Amino acid sequence: MAKLPTVKAHDLLALLISLGFDVVRINGSHHRLRHADGRVTTVPVHAGREIPKGLMRKIIREDLKMEVEEFAALLQ
Repeated sequence: MAKLPTVKAHDLLALLISLGFDVVRINGSHHRLRHADGRVTTVPVHAGREIPKGLMRKIIREDLKMEVEEFAALLQ
């Protein structure tokens, strides 16, 4: 199993947008994104902070429907 990458919120947003996600709404510090195929995710954007590992794993597995290895390769 690949090591879970640490990612800042703005980097994650940029990656998700490049994967075809669009920002649907922003509620406070939470950005809601939706893909044309129906997948949705929410990313908390807090300045200077990284996405917590548990949330990152949930976003990768459940929201993006990817494996950690695939996601890590996309970050490279």
